[in-house]
Amino acid sequence: MPESPLAQADPAMSTSTCTFADRCVSVLCCRFCQQVLSSRGMKAVLLADTETDLYSTDIPPTSTVDFIGNCYFTEICQCKLKNIACLKCGNVVGYHVIAPCKPCLLSCNNGHFWMFHSQNVFGINRLDSSGANILLWGNLPDSEESADEDELGISEEEYLR
Repeated sequence: MPESPLAQADPAMSTSTCTFADRCVSVLCCRFCQQVLSSRGMKAVLLADTETDLYSTDIPPTSTVDFIGNCYFTEICQCKLKNIACLKCGNVVGYHVIAPCKPCLLSCNNGHFWMFHSQNVFGINRLDSSGANILLWGNLPDSEESADEDELGISEEEYLR
C-alpha cells in the first residue's frame, strides 16, 4: 500500500521540484502483458517517500484499466484510493486517487491522480512529431489535453521509435 498517494515529478530530473514542463512524456505499458496503458505517463516519486518510484498520468486511462477491489486510505494521509488493473491481463498496475486530502493537494504535486507502480509497468520515452526528440510535458499538443487515450491517434510506429 502506498505511503502517500500523490506524486511529484522525479526531483532528480529537474532543478525545480514544482515545474513539470521539462519532464519527459512516457508511454506506459503493463509489465505482465505489454499492453499500452497510457501515452501520457510521467516518471514520478511518492510525496512522502521519495525512494518510491512510480509513474503517473493526468488523463483517465479508462479504455485500458478498470477499478478493482474496495476503496482504501493510507496510514499517512486521508486520500481515498482505489486500485486499478490492466483490462487485458487483469493484474493490478496502480491506483487512482479518488479523493485527495487537503495536505496532499496543497503540497508540490504534479496534479496527476492516476498512479502506476514502477514494478508493474514500464515506460518508454515518447518522441515528438518529428521523431527526433523526446517529447516533453510542456510540448504536449493542446489537442491531447482533453482527448481520450483511444482517440490520440498515436501510431504503433511512434511508440517504437
